[in-house]
Amino acid sequence: MTSSDAYASRPAPARASTALASANPLIAAAILGLFVLAAILSAARKDLTQGFDELAHVSYVAEIQATGDAWPALENMHLLDPHSFQFTGEANYLNHPPMFYALLAALGPKLEGRPQALLAHRLIDTAIAAIGLAALLGLGLAAPLSRHEFYAYAVPLACIPALAPIAGAVNNDNLAFLGGALATLGVWQLAATHRGGWLAAALIGVVAAAWAKLTGLVLAGAMVGAVVGYLLWRRRLPWSWMFAVVAAFALAAAPYAIYVMQYGSPTPETPAQIALITDGARAAGWADLPRKSFPDYLGWFVVAFVKDWMPTLVARSAVNYAMLLIPAAALACALAGLALSLHRLWRRRETALDVVVIAGALAFAATFAIHVAYSYGRHVATGWLMDAYPRYYLPLATIVPLAGLSLLAAIEAPRWRNGLLALLVAGPVIFRIFGAPLG
Repeated sequence: MTSSDAYASRPAPARASTALASANPLIAAAILGLFVLAAILSAARKDLTQGFDELAHVSYVAEIQATGDAWPALENMHLLDPHSFQFTGEANYLNHPPMFYALLAALGPKLEGRPQALLAHRLIDTAIAAIGLAALLGLGLAAPLSRHEFYAYAVPLACIPALAPIAGAVNNDNLAFLGGALATLGVWQLAATHRGGWLAAALIGVVAAAWAKLTGLVLAGAMVGAVVGYLLWRRRLPWSWMFAVVAAFALAAAPYAIYVMQYGSPTPETPAQIALITDGARAAGWADLPRKSFPDYLGWFVVAFVKDWMPTLVARSAVNYAMLLIPAAALACALAGLALSLHRLWRRRETALDVVVIAGALAFAATFAIHVAYSYGRHVATGWLMDAYPRYYLPLATIVPLAGLSLLAAIEAPRWRNGLLALLVAGPVIFRIFGAPLG
């Protein structure tokens, strides 16, 4: 191994102790336990009709259970009545591939006519999301990090506003999150150790995220693809391993290839999907408004994206709006950390941290560009203004705190370092408490 290889395989950030802080596993266990508790409490009390399209997801599972068809025709699916759990004549508007729903259909009790079965399915989702969070916490334990650095990494993950509520609901975002987490852990360890087992873990993560939803494929696939490309460039990955990479990516993309053949698009626009957008835009009063120019739409999209990091159905106060400065500051720190990682790569002094941060940022940017372009097309066609959902990016949620660690690694002055640590650790907690109305 060359000196460059040795440096690149060192865990990051560079200032971290070479020995794992003894308290970090206990911290990780506490965070995971609190997350599971919060998700279970949400699962026990959440209104099925409020938030995250849960009724549609539950209906998809019930459809597969009722028909036994593991690949149902999207245009023939229907929604359940939220009270009786009997099928109605209203069409289901979801256009995701069925693997996640087939998994729940097999693992959980029958839903049709049984509202009491919902909790069991929600708890399966909680387990899926908890495994994903455990994988991300495992990445932090593998780094290794000092105790304060581990706080700076783990606390922002624990404080993601929508993560516990989604984990307590039937939602394919949970499988996408698990897949993205496994992919991130896999590429981190692959960049650090160059062991084939971690490539296998990353590829399994890509397939899981992709089979949940298309954004999972783009996010996890682009990140893993970028890391594989980097390792080939640095001659740290045998070319023979590319057979597995190509096979896994083909498997991940297969559902969308089938949809293209069936419907002409990887995201089929069924009559119910079209009606959801057109009728929703009309009901909101957007349909008759002048369409935004693309620069105006992009500005609106970015603001809405930051604002909806803490989703709420209640009007925000001035304090709630002021709290948006915290995620904005975290993003600014992440961008600074990304710039430093790029600088280290340019000087051939990159670590596993830098490789993953750069690859994740590329995947995030590519997905965001596609997201904005697709959403703008829907806005022009219908006036629709509800597509800036940060939860779509949960598969790569860890990239922002990792980029913050990249910035932290470059700061030597104790005063500035402690100030940044305070922002990275306390900021997410403060935002989680005051970012939205308590009611």
